[in-house]
Amino acid sequence: MDLAWLVRLEGDLLVLQVVSGDTASFGLDLGTSVRRDGSLYAKVLSGELPSLLPDLRADPRTAQVPAVAGFGIGSYAATPVLDSEGQIYGMLGCCGKHPCLSLHQSDGGFLRLLASFLTEFVIDLRHLWDTRTTVWRQIRDLLDQGGPRMFFQPVVELATGRTVAVEGLARFPGVSQGPQDLFAAATTVGLGPELEIAAIHNALQTLPDLPDPVLLAVNASPATVLTGLAELLVGTGMPQRVAVEITEHDYIGDDHDLLLATEVLRGHGTHIAVDDVGSCYSGLEQLLHLRPEVIKMDYFITRGIDLDPARRAVAAGLIKVAAEIGGRVVAEGIETTAELDAVIEAGIAYGQGNLLGAPTADPDEACLGNRLPTAAAAGGLAPGGLTHSAVPAHGPQL
Repeated sequence: MDLAWLVRLEGDLLVLQVVSGDTASFGLDLGTSVRRDGSLYAKVLSGELPSLLPDLRADPRTAQVPAVAGFGIGSYAATPVLDSEGQIYGMLGCCGKHPCLSLHQSDGGFLRLLASFLTEFVIDLRHLWDTRTTVWRQIRDLLDQGGPRMFFQPVVELATGRTVAVEGLARFPGVSQGPQDLFAAATTVGLGPELEIAAIHNALQTLPDLPDPVLLAVNASPATVLTGLAELLVGTGMPQRVAVEITEHDYIGDDHDLLLATEVLRGHGTHIAVDDVGSCYSGLEQLLHLRPEVIKMDYFITRGIDLDPARRAVAAGLIKVAAEIGGRVVAEGIETTAELDAVIEAGIAYGQGNLLGAPTADPDEACLGNRLPTAAAAGGLAPGGLTHSAVPAHGPQL
């Protein structure tokens, strides 16, 4: 069998609640719904068909059923799942692309045994599905309303105080969850890339108005990078003025498709950054595979870097890695002048954080003037001021 599943009955629909196997070949995925009337599995529920058929195409009862031709199903085994009150909750089953003549009635008995075992978990499954349905509707409503509102935070060259990039940050006014929680929730219901693309699209609307050569940085998970992102950026006519920050929280490894997608982006002049480096153990592997132009050092490393030699050692290591791969380091989450002092002393040329500029809804405001605190602008933060040998007076473009 190629696919195993659990569907829940919702009115006249069969909704795919749990699925495992080759979903792509059948055109099915989590949340897919099929009308109950006339479907193959409705006939099993009604008793018109047995719970197990090894060759659907050769059986006159099933040869003309739309699912057999539409989904290319050649064999199946299915049985009802009851809740604790004896009511039909849904169906448990498996199916294959081809006839499976080795199926026997004993296999159907085993499937029924599994279905009876699931009965005590149906309440939990129903609660899980209701929760996911609520989340799906919430995210769908946000998308239908135009997606997130974008705020912009400057990325600053620490030698000069000038803004070299602004990062587009999604915000959801009137929603209790924070942006990170909402994006995570969207991912659980299959809407993660769609929500990220909506945020990126909204951020790109400001690109023509940003002063040259300020870059626009947008956040994208690996799944989003693989979902038409290149076409979206090329459509702006200015892909070379965009930096794509790929989050470290998703495992990248040596994913050939992702590496190819990042090379396509680079071919259009788009900058590649790895975000939140230092927050997960897999960060160094991501750097070695992606070889990004920009390494965003996570705020966890920046926070208290002035007080912790270990954090300074990690920063020094990232600077060394960046130098070897031809990249640059941005210290995220700079909140105090002491942290800024330590970041500069470590040799990091770029910074981001509320001390240098809080997120603002106005991208022009994010690009304004000297972004260094008064003491820093006067050169009073580190021995030798801002012309410290590790920080070039006119650093390279981010």
